[in-house]
Amino acid sequence: MMIAAGAFCALTGVGAGAFGAHGLRAILEPAQLGTFETAVRYQMYHAVALVALGLAHTRWPSALWSAAAWAHGLGILLFSGSLYLMVLTPLRSLGWLTPLGGAAFITGWLAMIAASLTLRRASRPNDRNAAGSGRQ
Repeated sequence: MMIAAGAFCALTGVGAGAFGAHGLRAILEPAQLGTFETAVRYQMYHAVALVALGLAHTRWPSALWSAAAWAHGLGILLFSGSLYLMVLTPLRSLGWLTPLGGAAFITGWLAMIAASLTLRRASRPNDRNAAGSGRQ
């Protein structure tokens, strides 16, 4: 599911980027276009992270990978989604959602760090056994 969610977010990010470059460039102010491009960029970064999380979770199942994926997904929705809505609609009051999305992104990266550190600790005994047996 994480890989599919990441691929979907990347797909829609590419579509949004093309829409911004070709459909919005002539009608948005430069600052608005910059905001739209920021939304696309962060969506794409975290779409790639979702794919990586899915691959990691497939190899080393952990609730921390899942927590990171949920946090990144929520971050895309709140951060990028609020920026898209503020640029494309008159709903300028949604700006308070953007930092919540940023906090969700940070939470996701922290969960990824925790998952990777847990993975490293869990794999150490196996590494010693492999080294002791002559396997690499």
